[in-house]
Amino acid sequence: MRSLAFGISFLCTCLFLVCSHAAQTQEPVVSGTFYPAQPKELSRMIDDFLGQADPAPLEGEVFALISPHAGYGYSGGVAAFGYKLIKDKPYKTVIILGTSHHYHFDGASVYPQGLFKTPLGSLEVDKEFSARLLNKDSEIIFAPDAFVNEHSIEVQLPFLQKVLSNFKIVPIILGDCSLDTCKKISGLLKEAIGERKDVLVVISSDMYHGYDYAESNAIDALTISTIEKMDAEGLYYGLRDEKMQLCGGFSVVTALILAKDLGHNTVKVLKHTNSAEVTANMKKGVWTVGYMSCAIDQPKKKLIQSEESDMLNGAQRKRLLEIARNSIKEYLKAGKRIGLNESDPVLKEKMGAFVTLNEKGRLRGCIGSLVGREPLYLTVRDMALEAAIEDPRFKPVSLSELDDIDIEISVLSPMEKIDNPDQIIMGTHGVLLRNGFRSGVFLPQVATETGWSKDEFMSELCRQKAGLPADAWKDKATEIYIFTAEVFSEKEEL
Repeated sequence: MRSLAFGISFLCTCLFLVCSHAAQTQEPVVSGTFYPAQPKELSRMIDDFLGQADPAPLEGEVFALISPHAGYGYSGGVAAFGYKLIKDKPYKTVIILGTSHHYHFDGASVYPQGLFKTPLGSLEVDKEFSARLLNKDSEIIFAPDAFVNEHSIEVQLPFLQKVLSNFKIVPIILGDCSLDTCKKISGLLKEAIGERKDVLVVISSDMYHGYDYAESNAIDALTISTIEKMDAEGLYYGLRDEKMQLCGGFSVVTALILAKDLGHNTVKVLKHTNSAEVTANMKKGVWTVGYMSCAIDQPKKKLIQSEESDMLNGAQRKRLLEIARNSIKEYLKAGKRIGLNESDPVLKEKMGAFVTLNEKGRLRGCIGSLVGREPLYLTVRDMALEAAIEDPRFKPVSLSELDDIDIEISVLSPMEKIDNPDQIIMGTHGVLLRNGFRSGVFLPQVATETGWSKDEFMSELCRQKAGLPADAWKDKATEIYIFTAEVFSEKEEL
C-alpha cells in the first residue's frame, strides 16, 4: 500500500509540474484603467505619443530599453521616446523584465509558454527561449502567482504591438534578488541569447516614489548618473541603501550586467520627468513618481560592416594611417612633403577623403577633399598635412604634441544628389548642400557625435558650414548631396 501511495503521490507531482508549464493565456489586468480598453482608442493614443516623441538618435542598434509602467496618462509620453527608436526594427524575441508588485518571492519567475492578451491582440511567448532559462537554477522558476494582477509586463505590450511585428515575448518577473542572483539571471540570459542580434530587452521600471518634488529630482539624478555609468553594483547597493529608487531596480541591475557582458556599452537617457511635472502640481506633499525612457545600444556601428563590402582592407587602412602620420612628422621635422609611390591599385584610385586630428579627445584639426582629384594615398598625405598646419580654427600642430594626437581618416564614396531630405540616413550619410555660391558639408559621424535630430543636423549645416539661414535646406533652390564614409583611426584595432 505504501508503494502504491508513493506512486500516486509521485504521479500527482509530475502532473502538477506538467500543468504548471502548460500553454495558457494571460488576460490583461489593467486594461481600462492604466490604458484604454477599446482597441481604436488605445491605438490612437499610442500613435499620438509616438508622434510627439523626438528621441535623439543612437550610434548603434538598440539592445535594451528602460521604460516606465505607470498609467499611460502619466508615463505614456515618456515611454514613447524609447519605443519610437525601435519602430519597425527586425527583433524576433523581446525579453521583458518586470517587477513583482503584489507577490513576494525570491529570484525570478519566467513565463514558460502561452499567450499574453491586450486590446490590440495576443502575443505568443517564445517557449523555446523560456525553456533555456528554466530548470537551470533554483532561483529561476515559473511562479504563476507572480503574474496574477501584475501590470509591469502588461503595460509594455501595447507599445510593442504598435512598433514591432512578427515577434515573440519572454516575460520575466523579478522578486527580491541578491546581487549574485542578478548575475545568475544575467548569465542565463546571455547564454540563451548567444550570438543572436534580433533580441531586444525591455526593462519595466518607474523611479522615485514619494511626496517631495525636489527630493524626487535629486534622487532620480543620482540614479540616472549611476545607470549612465553602467555601474550595476553601485546601483544595486544604492537601491539597498535607499539612496536611489527604482521599483524595477533588480531588473535594471540585471540588464546592466547583461549588456556589459555582451559588449553593449552606451546608455542614453531619452526622456525623464515625473508625475508632478506631468500634472503641473509640484507642491510639497503631493505624491510623485519618476519616469524615465532610456536606451542601451550596441558598440559604435561602423558605417560599412564587413571587409567584403569595405572599400579598404585592414592593410590598406593601416598604410593610409602611416602615410598621414609620416606626412605630418616629415614636414614638422624637415619642412617638406614626403615623396610617395604606392603600387596598391586601390590606394591609387581617385577618392575623396578627410583627415581628422584629435588630441586627448578634443578636435585639433580637420580638412578634407570631397571629390577625388588625386590618388587616395596622395589625398590622405596632403589632407593630413593641411589638417595639422592649415586649419584656420587652430594654431599649427607642433612636433612635441604629435605623439598625443590620434589620426582619423574618412574615405568618401562618390556624391549622390537627392531630391528629398527624407532619403538621408542619420549616422550613415554625410551631407553636402549648396545654394548659389555657398556650400557646406558634414561627415556622417557628426550626427552620432552630436546626437542631433535630422532637422538640427540640417539646420546647423546651413548655419555653421554654409553661412545660410538655418532653414535653407528646405529651399527648393538648395542642392543636397549625400555620401558615405569608411571611418577608421589609429586607436582602433585594424
